[in-house]
Amino acid sequence: MKFQPAYPKPHESKTSFIRRFFRGRNSWIDVLFKRSYTMKMGQIKQPRLDVFMINEPSWIKRILVDEPAKYPKHHLMHAMLKPLLGNSIFTTNGDVWARQRRLVDAGFGQARLRNVFPYMLSAIDEMLARLNNETNKVYEIDAEMTHVTADIIFRTILSENLSEASAYEIFEAFNEFQLHAQRTLMLKIYHLPTFFADRACKHAANKIRPVIARVIAKRYQEKESGSGKQYDDILEGVMNAVDPVNNDSFSYEEMVDQICMLFLAGHETSASALTWSMYLISNCKDLQEKMLMEINEVAPNRPFEFEDVKKLNLTTNVFKEALRLYPPVGIFSREASENQCIRKKEVKKGSAIMVSPWLIQRNPDYWDDAEAFDPERFNTESGQASAKCAYIPFSKGPRVCTGQAFAMQEAILILASIVKRYEIDKVPGHVPKAVGRVTIRPENGVKVIIRSRLN
Repeated sequence: MKFQPAYPKPHESKTSFIRRFFRGRNSWIDVLFKRSYTMKMGQIKQPRLDVFMINEPSWIKRILVDEPAKYPKHHLMHAMLKPLLGNSIFTTNGDVWARQRRLVDAGFGQARLRNVFPYMLSAIDEMLARLNNETNKVYEIDAEMTHVTADIIFRTILSENLSEASAYEIFEAFNEFQLHAQRTLMLKIYHLPTFFADRACKHAANKIRPVIARVIAKRYQEKESGSGKQYDDILEGVMNAVDPVNNDSFSYEEMVDQICMLFLAGHETSASALTWSMYLISNCKDLQEKMLMEINEVAPNRPFEFEDVKKLNLTTNVFKEALRLYPPVGIFSREASENQCIRKKEVKKGSAIMVSPWLIQRNPDYWDDAEAFDPERFNTESGQASAKCAYIPFSKGPRVCTGQAFAMQEAILILASIVKRYEIDKVPGHVPKAVGRVTIRPENGVKVIIRSRLN
């Protein structure tokens, strides 16, 4: 029997106006009701704002891929994330976004998968050493997944290692930021004062941005003075990138915003998906043994090599299935740029249009046994067909995640390295509760028991 992982059970009927506010300020998942998971389009009326949830694959393709200029990122998303990400490609639109994306893509070209592979391995080796100190104990794995993914992105973006103290500070600060950002969003939707929530967001963001800005400032000063050495990292690429259209580069302030965005996209989303992956495999001992068999066939008695990653099919599918059930970014928020009709509903200019990986990837109309954890589904004809039309954890179209291949390589290496050395057991009675904020995280963490295979 396939494992049925936990998720917040939807309400029987649509949440009322008042209850929606109190439920939504903690987690947007708590607002969902049963039909949310099967309807092709839903509508919620808010004061001076209509919200439409689009769950039909053809319309999702139209919004994300075919006509993205008609559906820019919603301005409320920018307002929610600005304290942390500033004016970065995660929230900007139009010509501003296009210029930023060209420069970021040029900079991210530095992060060729083969080039960053050794950085990933060194960070993972340090993670394994930390885990070795925690064997046979109940361990909160979400903090460790945040540490290793943040360490990897620090090494590849900034050519620096991340200390355990800094990693923990970032983990705590981002959890704090997510909570207050979600509350800010709900207050703005309801046209209520946001002063205290805004201040709390800025306070949390100010614990994260200086950690990154410190390194950027040092490197920027070195470049300006001509005394700095050359680095083989993403920051070097972003600093040296020249826009072929406007023939300009990022200013220092723009660079801080973009690197903060890359840091978020490069570690928080991966950490979220890896945390859920650990929860899933901890409940599936037989699956772990199958993973171990494949891992030992690919890399017996030796460290992983770059060419091994593509051979780890089962580990890849485990992570893909975790992304299906717990997509890190559960909602893509867009804004209607003109009046139009969608599925016989009148959608006014300025309306919020939501595309939700969380919903479409759990929709039983598109997925067999949709609530089950089944990594093998991606090897079946029906699973592959579902993935083509209803699988969007990295988004699609022009705004697809620029670091998708980076994230997949990183996650496969981390999972395979852990399973090769440790057994992961569930903690009886522990059920993580998914909350939807900026990313989908377990509100009460994910606890596992780690046992060394070397004993």
